[in-house]
Amino acid sequence: MAVEPYQEELAGTCVDAGGSAIGMPQLCGDWVGNQVFWLIITLVVIYFILARVALPRIASVLAERQGTITNDIAAAEDLKSKAQHAEAAYDKALADARTEAHAIAQRARDDIKADLDVEKAHADAEISAKAAESQKAIDAIRASALENVEIVAKDTAAAIVSALGMTADEAKINAAVDRQLKG
Repeated sequence: MAVEPYQEELAGTCVDAGGSAIGMPQLCGDWVGNQVFWLIITLVVIYFILARVALPRIASVLAERQGTITNDIAAAEDLKSKAQHAEAAYDKALADARTEAHAIAQRARDDIKADLDVEKAHADAEISAKAAESQKAIDAIRASALENVEIVAKDTAAAIVSALGMTADEAKINAAVDRQLKG
C-alpha cells in the first residue's frame, strides 16, 4: 500500500508524519479560512433552499391554517348568534305556552264553576221540591197524628172508665176528649 508523501507546506502543521490529523481538525488554525469559506457557501445554499422552497410552503400552510381558524371563528360566532336567537325564540314560545296554559286552565275552571253552579241550582231545586213534599208529608202525618191522638184518647178514656167499673157513654167520652183537645 502506497502512502503519499507528507507535504507539510500543503497540509500545514495540523497533520503528523503519517498524514493523520493531530488533535481536532476543526480547531487547527491553518484550516480556519478554508472552513469559514465552505461554511459560508453551505449557509448560502441552505438559505436559498429555505427561502425558495421550504419557507413559501410553510407560509402557505400557515396562511391556510390562519384562514381556516378565522373562518371557524366566524362560523362559531354565527352559530352562537343563531343559538342565542333560537334560545330567545324558545323562551318566548315557552312563555306563550305558559300563558296559554294558564288561560286554558282558567277557562276550564270557569266552565267547571258554571257547570257546578247549574248543577247546584238544579240540586237546590230538587232539594226544595223534596223539602216541600216532605213538609206536606209531615203536615199529613201531623194531621193524622192529631186524629189518631183523638181516637187513642177516646179509646183510652173508655178503657179507663171501664176499668173503674163504670159504664161509659160514648157520646160523653167524645165530648170530654174534644173539650180537652180544643184547650
